[in-house]
This record gives sequence, structure tokens and C-alpha cells, in this order.
Amino acid sequence: MKKMSQRARVLTGAAAAAVLGAGTLGAVSANAAAPATAATAPAKAADAAHGDLRQTTHLTVDAAVRAAQAALDAAEDDNQRVTVAVVDRNGTTLVTLRGDGAGPQSYDSAQRKAFTAVSWNAPTSELAKRLASAPNLKDIPGTLFLGGGAPVTAKGAPVAGIGVAGAPSGDLDEKYARAGVTALTR
Repeated sequence: MKKMSQRARVLTGAAAAAVLGAGTLGAVSANAAAPATAATAPAKAADAAHGDLRQTTHLTVDAAVRAAQAALDAAEDDNQRVTVAVVDRNGTTLVTLRGDGAGPQSYDSAQRKAFTAVSWNAPTSELAKRLASAPNLKDIPGTLFLGGGAPVTAKGAPVAGIGVAGAPSGDLDEKYARAGVTALTR
């Protein structure tokens, strides 16, 4: 078998690339011009008249920051060093503010309290009382059944949770979380 020269290999490669490119361009052009079939047509929109669509309310980032700052300010007014977390309806953290001097454990605890409050749409101090009759609740990942979490609701449904951690008691943490909720209703 005869070995091809460098020039012949380059020309052969260029010709192959040109043929491949032309074929690809033709296929793309043909697909772009072809009418949509049932398989590629957009799905029909759900019929809102039959309740297939739900409208939800979400807390904006600006509102989350305002609530977190109000909770942190309330704690600082009492000379408490806390961390405040605000999560959305899905438990995703929107904002976390760690106050000066807040303990390292407070960051995770605040987020978990906020998640717990929005998940059950109840203050975490109330949920902590349920542990007596359902001790396995504490085993649910991401939750923390200690006072300091408060839900944020709109039209009766939970839209966010505010968690505070770092004060000497859960009652104080929850007082500051409620200050954050109150800031959203002004």
C-alpha cells in the first residue's frame, strides 16, 4: 500500500470535511423547513378552567432581605448575637444574615428552623411539642424542632420560613423570627 503525502492527506481531509459539512447543513436546512409534526409540536396548554393550573405566591429577594434584617435588628436591640435565615416555599435559602459574634452552629440551625417552619406552616416551638407523640419527626432530613422558626403565609398558604438561632432560648429566637414576619406585613 502506497503512503500518502502530507499534502494529499490534508486535501483529502479538507474534502471529507466539506462533504460532511454540506450534508449536515442540508439536513439542518431540511429540518428547519419541514412543518412540525405531532411529535415535535408544542404540547397543548393545560386548561385553566378545569383547575389544571395553580397560581402561587413567592417572597421576593428584597422582601426576604427586609425580613431578615428586621429579625437581626430585633435581636441586636436585645444584645443577642444570632443568625437569621429566610427560605422560600421549597425550603431553598433566599438570604442568611449572620450577626456579629453569632456562634458557628447558628448558621445551620437558623436554616433548618426556617425550613421546618415553612414545611409544616407552623412555628417551630409548636412543632417541638409534637415530638412527644411523634418522636420520629426529628429524623426528617433538614429539620430542626426547636423554637426559633416562623412561617410566612399569603392567602393562608406558606410562602417562606424565617429561622433564627443563637439566642439563649428558642423563645427569644422565635420572637426575632416573628419580628421578621411582622416586617413583611407593614
